[in-house]
Amino acid sequence: MATCRCAPWDNTHVHCVWCHRHKKARGRQPCRSVLRTPVKSIFLKRDTGPTTPASATRADEPPIVIEGLNHWFGSGEARKQVLYDLNLTIERGKLVILMGASGSGKTTLLTLAGCLRTVQEGSVHLLGHELNGADEDLLVTCRRQMGFIFQAHNLHESLTAMQNVRMGLDVHGAQVTTDWQAAASHLLTLLGLGDRLDYLPGNLSGGQKQRVAVARALVGNPYIVFADEPTAALDKESGYQVVHLLKQLGTERNTTTFMVTHDNRILEMADRIITMEEGRIVKDEIQDGWQGS
Repeated sequence: MATCRCAPWDNTHVHCVWCHRHKKARGRQPCRSVLRTPVKSIFLKRDTGPTTPASATRADEPPIVIEGLNHWFGSGEARKQVLYDLNLTIERGKLVILMGASGSGKTTLLTLAGCLRTVQEGSVHLLGHELNGADEDLLVTCRRQMGFIFQAHNLHESLTAMQNVRMGLDVHGAQVTTDWQAAASHLLTLLGLGDRLDYLPGNLSGGQKQRVAVARALVGNPYIVFADEPTAALDKESGYQVVHLLKQLGTERNTTTFMVTHDNRILEMADRIITMEEGRIVKDEIQDGWQGS
């Protein structure tokens, strides 16, 4: 295991939240906290079989390309446009945050890019495939290459934390081997739930349930993670744990994260911050690489 010494982000492990929050007081002394496991060692092998989109393994092609996207809700006189001529390219391995007031179109955009809504007008290319007019088989193929973290945890109340994480593999159509237990256990431990692997959701707090949902989305080693307010139910420390892990995935596994959030505490970790207002992109900022300081 790599040992955290409160150094800047060095791509070998997830830095502990305690060090990040108390760095000035603790100086650069060795850290004894959790989160020392190299991320690359905990995930199952990605599927690269015939059902994998060809561009999923191509480092030179952006995983998400949106052009001229318009969207409406309702019909007839009640029909209302909620997205206006959006154009957006998201690069591989980046953590991109989408911000804006309620009703600005953030979640609509996220769910369109994540194959959870039907594209009405414009183009959405996901992993090299056009989603406008895509049939259900193609949508299923694309969904199996992504993880989705919902604002509500949506756990199965009759399943333990470990079993809920396994559901992420079942949904992705992954071949489940005995390795899944090690991957699930490592992920839950990274997220501070190592002592609650066999707990039912009814015995977990709201924040703990949300961290189980995060592990469920990540256990299949997705190419893209879509996240809708993933830290809303978490305290500051737990929120850092989650975003640290997503950031590390981008660095070590080239995983792209597209996240909607109102959480100002995590903005410094983003590679890019996009702001929406009334269905339009009004600001698009590239940030310098976050160094965990």
